[in-house]
Parts: sequence; C-alpha cells; structure tokens
Amino acid sequence: MVLSAALMATQRDTLRVLAIGNSFSIDALETEFYPICQDAGIEVIIGNLYYGGCSLKQHAEFLSKCAPVYSYRTVIGGVYTRTDSVTMLTALDDRRWDIISLQQASHDSGDRTTFEPYLTALIDSVKTHQPQAKIAWHQTWAYQQDARHPDFPRYGCDQQRMYDSIEACTQYVLSLYRFDYLIPCGRAVQRARATDLGDTFTRDGYHLNHLYGRYLAALTWLEALTGYDCRRIRYRATDDTPGQQGHRMSTQQGKLCRQAAHSATNL
Repeated sequence: MVLSAALMATQRDTLRVLAIGNSFSIDALETEFYPICQDAGIEVIIGNLYYGGCSLKQHAEFLSKCAPVYSYRTVIGGVYTRTDSVTMLTALDDRRWDIISLQQASHDSGDRTTFEPYLTALIDSVKTHQPQAKIAWHQTWAYQQDARHPDFPRYGCDQQRMYDSIEACTQYVLSLYRFDYLIPCGRAVQRARATDLGDTFTRDGYHLNHLYGRYLAALTWLEALTGYDCRRIRYRATDDTPGQQGHRMSTQQGKLCRQAAHSATNL
C-alpha cells in the first residue's frame, strides 16, 4: 500500500483541504464534508478549485497558461464563499494547505492513456507551491447503469466495466506516484450500490444526489484523510434540491452509507 499513515486531526487542529477538481469535487466536498467533520470534532477549511468537467490535461494546460478560468470555492467556519475567474496558483497560494487532492475527469477516469504527462506536471506544481502538503488521489465513481452521459459508450454503457477500468487506473496511478492518500469514492459508491439502496446514488446518471450520494462521498473523504471511523457519525444529510427541501435521509440510509464508506477505505 502506497498510502501514508492517516492524518489524525483533533478538535484543537484545523485540517486545510484543497481539491483541484470539477463537479465531482463539488459533490464530495461543498455540502456534506463540513458538517460531517464537525460531527467528528474536526475543524476543517475546505477549498475547491472548480472548472466543469475538467480533465488532468485541461488542468495542466490552464496551469501552464496561468488561465483565470476557475471558480474558487471555500467553506470556512461553515460559511461558503465563491470567487470566479481565478488561476490555479491563486488557490494554491491562498493559504497553507495540509492536503491537496487531484482527480481525473469522470469520463477519462478509466482510460490510462489520459493521465500523462499531465498528472506529473500538476504534482510538480503542487510540490513547488505547497511543499509541506500531502497529496491525495480522489477516485471518481462509475456512472449509473441507465446514465445517458455522452462518454458512457466508451465503456460499453456498462457500469461494471467502467468501475473495473477506474479501479485499474487507480492502481496504475498509485504505482507511478507516492500519493499520501487514496480517497476511494468510486469504490464506496460501488459498494453502496450493492446494498438495499441500489443503483440510485446519482441525480442525473453521474453527479451524486444531494441526499445520500453526497453524504457517502463526504464520509469517504473523512475516513480516508483523518482515519476517523465514519461509522461513528450521527449527522444525517437533508436534501436541499427544489421540491425536496427538508427531506432528511433515513436512519437506515445513513447506516448503509457509513458502512460502505468505512469498508471502502479499509481494504
């Protein structure tokens, strides 16, 4: 295993996490991660550098051109702030980050030809600007079986095939680089799909739903980065989508998500 010992944050510490991502990092970090960390007694500062559908290639190109194309979102003390038209270096240099995550665009996550030389360029830049930061790999998830994403045919419109390809590329990435953490959201989602919750974790076939989908991803981030047993979390998510405001996940849904996230991070 290439992972380092998990960072054991305590209530006296503040964990500073930056994701260089896309809409999948929105799903994982921007709504449920903060309240889950609060439930665990962990203070966290969240940064998300967002560009829709962004691949490693696009991130590397934006970096080389210092392109001000990102929406930089932070959650500090529970307060969400968004600043548009910023460069990647703006976010990297914003503060001292403890952990910085990288990820591939979902449609490329199972295609190993799409990772290099772009991942190397991004890792080198992260290490130059934040030499003390640990680096995490955020594993994305396979699409829902009935997804209509235009790139799903690359995987034969087969969820299991896409998932197996993502797992193979995850091992490929971990064999090339000494990532400090693997955040196995794809593995957690696939395990949760095998429970009574079924293949219902997305809202459109690929983005996680606002109830137990995002909750599951945030639980996985918590345990992968801090070592905190997410089965101890008692917080349950509430849906914030139009027409569903105030709808709270059931006790059983929360339990199944916590079990899936825990098992995925402890293989």
